[in-house]
Amino acid sequence: MPKASTFVRIPKERVGALVGPEGKTKKNIEEKLCIELQIESDSGGVTLTLAEKNDDPSTLFRAKDIVTAVGRGFSPEHAFRLIRDENAVLDIIDLRTSFGKSESDLQRVKGRIIGMNGKTRNIIEELTGAYVSVYGHTVGIIGTFEQAEVAREAIQMLVRGSLHSTVYRFLNRKRRELKKKMLELWEKPSE
Repeated sequence: MPKASTFVRIPKERVGALVGPEGKTKKNIEEKLCIELQIESDSGGVTLTLAEKNDDPSTLFRAKDIVTAVGRGFSPEHAFRLIRDENAVLDIIDLRTSFGKSESDLQRVKGRIIGMNGKTRNIIEELTGAYVSVYGHTVGIIGTFEQAEVAREAIQMLVRGSLHSTVYRFLNRKRRELKKKMLELWEKPSE
């Protein structure tokens, strides 16, 4: 019986990041998830196949998310959060569909998301706990579902033209709500 497999294409310039120095990153993904990666460096095509000893097809989805994350500009270390944290998700926002198609509009929106010297992106990461990568025409987010949801909303606010100060206030409010929710979980008496 043939093993389950899937295919994903990443930008050619990100193949090196996926393979890693001396193939270390590729090997790491293969070992941790019990899959095999076949990478076509000239096209950016990646075929993911379950290894012989792996019977869990859901690992293919996790591996595909990791490969996609590296392809969308995340460092392998940040992409590996998808392995380390079972609650972590990858969320990709395509700026072409949520905004405009002109290159100058895209550059302007990306500049708003990144901010001066990366300030805005860093604030989003700091206040949500999620990782954010702006690459090509996409913005990638890695975090828990709640973190990714808040980061997505903040990014969409920036795309729609909200003031940075408004977005920062929103992020601070959401962070307080999340902290309060976490404290309530810890304080609930056991019955």
